[in-house]
Order: sequence, then structure tokens, then C-alpha cells
Amino acid sequence: MDCIFCKIANGEIPATKVYEDDTVIAFNDLEPQAPTHILVIPKMHITSAADITEENSAVIAHIFEVIAKIAKEQNMDDGFRVVNNCGDSAGQTVKHVHFHLMSGRSFTWPAG
Repeated sequence: MDCIFCKIANGEIPATKVYEDDTVIAFNDLEPQAPTHILVIPKMHITSAADITEENSAVIAHIFEVIAKIAKEQNMDDGFRVVNNCGDSAGQTVKHVHFHLMSGRSFTWPAG
């Protein structure tokens, strides 16, 4: 499989890691949209949020536990945003489920 996030998870492509365990890796986004912009991904390849099942949902739950831990470690006490793009029309450019953890600026809704 030619998945850039799988290659990062397997250590084939370097990344500035913020967190790693047996299930999840988190690293700084190369094109940050906020002062702090971290991508949190499962090491297991799951194509998108549309592919979450009973069999892999524990991995996704663990990702959100990791997000809470990173937010505390990174002093995101003032707030943070978690974003997941699912599918082409939603802006998913890498077909490996991932969550953007962003903080350090005010966000607007629905864009920005």
C-alpha cells in the first residue's frame, strides 16, 4: 500500500513526533493551520471515518484519549479544535483516517 501515513507510522518517513504508543502516533503537521497543529493517526490503516466499525472503533476511542492527553501536555487550557475530513468533498487528501488537533488561535465557524 502506498499510504504516506502508514509509512510515517512504520518509521519509513520521518516526522516530528509528539506522541507514540503501540496503536497511535501523533506528529506536527507540515502545513500548520494554527500555531499548534498536530495530526493524530492510528497505526492501523483505516481509510476514513466512514470505515469505522465495531472491530476498529476501540482504536478511534483511544485516539481521543490521546488527544486529551496531548492537549493537557501542550497546555491547550484555553481550548482546541479537533477536525476530521471524511471523503474527497470534505477535503480528505490522505486516505488514512486522521484527526487534526489545533490550538493557539481563535477559530471561527464554519470555516477557519
